[in-house]
Amino acid sequence: MSTMVLLDDDQLSPEAAAVFADIRAVRGTDFVNNFWRALAHDPVALKRTWESIKQVMAPGALDPLTKEMIYVAVSIANSCEYCIRSHSAAARAKGMTDAQFMELVAVVGMASETNRLATGLQVPVDEAFRAP
Repeated sequence: MSTMVLLDDDQLSPEAAAVFADIRAVRGTDFVNNFWRALAHDPVALKRTWESIKQVMAPGALDPLTKEMIYVAVSIANSCEYCIRSHSAAARAKGMTDAQFMELVAVVGMASETNRLATGLQVPVDEAFRAP
């Protein structure tokens, strides 16, 4: 259960309503998900977060599917069910297959295991891996 009431459109401040309008326009949908509805209690944080998401997730050197898959991987590592589900849905909408998802989860699991092994063993970083 959410720690904040999820605001309906008729409960939004004018500032939050403007952000919701932009979310709808950018995404080409009337759907505004629960993350934004919880965050709408703080219109400044809502706007800042939406602007950052638009910038970071916009096409760039990485294609949109790769960005969504990275988002899923980090969300798995951080145990954020909401973000795992929402960004998995976004990745699937951008073409991620079941095979890609399973491979992604395997990589996250392997990285988590080897990270813990290297941390627990306090393995020193090879000089070859250090930036010049």
